[in-house]
Amino acid sequence: VAKNIVDYRKENGNFKNRKELLKVKGLGAKAYEQMAGFLIILDGENTLDNTIIHPESYKIAEEILSSVNLSLKEYGKNLVKAKEILNGFDYKNFALKNNYGYETVKDIYEALVKERRDPRDSIQKPLLKSDILNIDNLQPGMELEGTVRNVIKFGAFIDIGLKNDALLHISEISDKFIDDPSKVLSVGQIIKVKIKDIDRARERVGLTKKGL
Repeated sequence: VAKNIVDYRKENGNFKNRKELLKVKGLGAKAYEQMAGFLIILDGENTLDNTIIHPESYKIAEEILSSVNLSLKEYGKNLVKAKEILNGFDYKNFALKNNYGYETVKDIYEALVKERRDPRDSIQKPLLKSDILNIDNLQPGMELEGTVRNVIKFGAFIDIGLKNDALLHISEISDKFIDDPSKVLSVGQIIKVKIKDIDRARERVGLTKKGL
């Protein structure tokens, strides 16, 4: 099932929400119930998908936020401010008043105030060129290092220090034929790349590893 999840992401791109997991081959309702809280959806449609809170407990999480006058949108937009507002929240009294289990409410509250960091942020960083601050600083043929952020069926997205990750198409990964990018690239890997083309209007950068 884990392999099917990875294959589905290669075919369809990043998951937008946890419910999309139900579209994965071999992942039924029971498996979803057991694993949903452990699979974090980064930059998805629902901020709570980026926490360890199980979907079955989203209702309680939203009630906790509502009790301190925080909307889900506000919570997702500014965690630092949300944590300040949630600081000192009396979850024991909240559980008692709403007839919820104390431990359940405690776990949900602690998940709400936990940092929503991408675990890939702790991975070793590439040596980025100090003069590259935005896409206007780039020129075709320029060589630099980048970090593989996502490997998909048609290539990989590489962090080269811009706002948006750059695309390394499968046809540009090697001078040899590559049928599956995941055979030669992995998330967190630091690689040397060369700027192939730049679409400044759409802020898209194409990369190549050919000749490197």
